[in-house]
Amino acid sequence: MSPRDRQILQIALPSIVSNITVPLLGLIDVAIVGHLGAPAYIGAIAVGGMLFNIIYWIFGFLRMGTSGMTSQAYGKRDLPEIVRLLLRSVGIGLIVAFCLIILQVPIRQTAFALIHPTEEIKELATLYFQICIWGAPAMLGLYGLSGWYIGMQNSKIPMYIAITQNIVNIVASLSLVYLGGMKVEGVAFGTLIAQYAGFFMGVVLWMHQYSKLKKYIVWKGIWQKDAMIRFFQVNRDIFLRTLCLVAVTLFFTSAGASQGEIILAVNTLLMQLFTLFSYVMDGFAYAGEALSGRYIGARNREAFTDSTRHLFTWGGIMAILFTLIYALGGNAFLGLLTNDREVIAAADTYFYWALAIPAAGIAAFIWDGIFIGATATRDMLLSMAAAAISFFALYYGLRPALGNHALWLAFLTYLFIRGLVQTALSRRVMNKAFG
Repeated sequence: MSPRDRQILQIALPSIVSNITVPLLGLIDVAIVGHLGAPAYIGAIAVGGMLFNIIYWIFGFLRMGTSGMTSQAYGKRDLPEIVRLLLRSVGIGLIVAFCLIILQVPIRQTAFALIHPTEEIKELATLYFQICIWGAPAMLGLYGLSGWYIGMQNSKIPMYIAITQNIVNIVASLSLVYLGGMKVEGVAFGTLIAQYAGFFMGVVLWMHQYSKLKKYIVWKGIWQKDAMIRFFQVNRDIFLRTLCLVAVTLFFTSAGASQGEIILAVNTLLMQLFTLFSYVMDGFAYAGEALSGRYIGARNREAFTDSTRHLFTWGGIMAILFTLIYALGGNAFLGLLTNDREVIAAADTYFYWALAIPAAGIAAFIWDGIFIGATATRDMLLSMAAAAISFFALYYGLRPALGNHALWLAFLTYLFIRGLVQTALSRRVMNKAFG
């Protein structure tokens, strides 16, 4: 294996592990309340968990923007700016978190007005929300820390934090529910404890491994006007891009639900194949963030080009591998998720769309990482907007004739166009990055 491949895998593999552990926090909560004897408990966790997933997903720009700017400062060996970026990102994350806490009542009421839960679920979900909202400072602060670590070419610490969070969540939630006699509130407090355990672990590990950077902490330069303008320009574009992504994802679920329970179940199961692929490809995207930003900062165009070529090679390998795995074992995987024969039979009709996901999505994932490292966020937004427009246009244009097939065709086209537009813009991004 070449040094470049090892360099990529040293960042990608820990990131993949971190990505896979993220949904475990929600699954653990559901598994615990699922044994409490009332479906309302599961519904409350599902509603509450969905709200926080959307909130934190929207503010994911705190991680991505920090990663790209930090990796460039790392390439320049600009240590004062590296420290300022960390403090700036974590500080803004904490400010946003406290705003969410202050606005928690209108946020919760607006969400419930859109979801329409039953009164029992609404009452329990309110209890869950009121506890977990206090974890916002830990979660958004950790976004800044995680993005900074990735920008510093260190994806192992985010992996350690993710694993620790899951262990703490299991122990705390089980203890509070089965030893403390709590129910939904026990699960909520367990999640809250795990979130702060992860944040404080991130701070402690920074103190341990990067203590030499303390001497560069100068509070005066953190909120400098030009730096703040750039920070918000980068993150504004990522924020708007994320809104487009959320709109497509939520609409995909909503459009499936409008076609009946069977189609909704089929789409949900097949989308798990996309989710698994995305966990792996996001790891290589993180490697793209770290390495492209590093070499742009160092003004090393040759290394940047070489990294890009190797990233796409790994992306191609993953696409072929996942396509083969899904072709050979996809039906068996669906059988693990459900034993409903009607749903499995209906899934066969749409399964070939899921087989096309790796090939359609490879370029979008890799370019996303490279563009974030290059802080080419406006180009990312343009590609996402073009893809989202094509998604809705194709779906509404073909739905009368193709039904649910139109939804899947629109989704795969959306993935492909993201990568296609970014490929077309890549030379401009590279020329701008290297002058």
